[in-house]
Amino acid sequence: MATQSVAELTRKKCKPCEGGVEPVLPEEAAEQVAKLEGWKLSADGKLIRKQWVLKDFSAGIDFFQRVADVANAEDHHPDLHLTGYRNVAIELSTHAIKGLSENDFILAAKIDELPVELKKAK
Repeated sequence: MATQSVAELTRKKCKPCEGGVEPVLPEEAAEQVAKLEGWKLSADGKLIRKQWVLKDFSAGIDFFQRVADVANAEDHHPDLHLTGYRNVAIELSTHAIKGLSENDFILAAKIDELPVELKKAK
């Protein structure tokens, strides 16, 4: 996979993936995730993850609903985590290939466009 800008990723649409394609190589994934603010590549190179500390529980639920709307429109669904009532994490991987595909980076870029109410710094 060629490294793409955030703008290039957000213009794309996720493609159905039922397997039969190779996952993105860890080296390529590292180059691509570096273009996405705050996203981290797992040690095994099979998923990307981003964490936020939100204003409160309701802000987390509202954010997850917006993420769900984008995920449904793209037909590519992340793992969503809400802990400690305001700590949000999103993990992306393509389960059918047990690794990362271009879809994961497209969805990450689109998630980053969503409004989110972060906890205010003291």
